[in-house]
Amino acid sequence: MELTGTRTIAADRETVWAHLNSADTLAACIPGCEELLGSPEDGFTAVVKQKVGPVKATFKGEVTLSDINAPHSYHIAGEGKGGVAGFAKGGADVTLVDVAGGTELSYEVIAKVGGKLASLGNRIINGFAKKMTDQFFENFQQVVEGPAETDGEA
Repeated sequence: MELTGTRTIAADRETVWAHLNSADTLAACIPGCEELLGSPEDGFTAVVKQKVGPVKATFKGEVTLSDINAPHSYHIAGEGKGGVAGFAKGGADVTLVDVAGGTELSYEVIAKVGGKLASLGNRIINGFAKKMTDQFFENFQQVVEGPAETDGEA
């Protein structure tokens, strides 16, 4: 399955890049993430709990960064095993471009699932993958941009 999209983030490219490489930011943005340890240079290990349709699973896996062209683009790849639920693996090409008002983040995601998860059917899996991707990038945008300022409050 493939997903693509863009978001304009109200921050400069270097700030967005730093967050894309931060274990703390990534852990805060990945839905269901219970733990994310490591570094961009050595890769990350993750524990993520999710429910896909009727299947609940705790995925343990690894995330690596490659094709790094700081602060413009990289490829992020991950693979997680969820025991009897099966596995999920995929990757995304992420590109940053300066635009008026901040940085445009573009992504192309390719994901695969196997095992019990694959038996749920493409409609459920594709819907779940789109929801997770949208939620990650929404969370990411909120973390990078910080809390919204309100007028008249000190």
